[in-house]
Amino acid sequence: MNEMEYAGFWIRTGAAIIDSILMLIIFLPILTLISGTDYWVSESFTGFWNILLNYILPATAVISFWVYKSATPGKIALKLTIVDAKTGGKPSTGQFIVRYLGYYIALLPLFFGIIWVGVDNRKQGWHDKFAGTVVIRNYTSGPAKLEMPM
Repeated sequence: MNEMEYAGFWIRTGAAIIDSILMLIIFLPILTLISGTDYWVSESFTGFWNILLNYILPATAVISFWVYKSATPGKIALKLTIVDAKTGGKPSTGQFIVRYLGYYIALLPLFFGIIWVGVDNRKQGWHDKFAGTVVIRNYTSGPAKLEMPM
């Protein structure tokens, strides 16, 4: 198996920013069209459309991209791929779902589980550790290589 470079904190942050901008471009106009501009000044962020557009559809989109491309659009643009930490192969759908849910746990203690990517030897956030995944660059170079367990 070829050596693979782990993707670090900053490039993954860049991918997340790209994904966030794309989500905003897609979902904010729809939510404004459905709920009107009062949505942005009200204190109530509940209701069917809010839950659908802010939670269910983004989760479905992200997990679908992971299942079909092993990356979100931001990761694709920056040449990053999510792989199984043990085999280097494509993770299972179950691993992707656990990874997505793991983001919520990783975010709770002041984003510590996300920041962990910057200090971990394998560049894994808590969501990666829960799911048994790593994020790699799609080319070979650099110091952090995927070491396969024996």
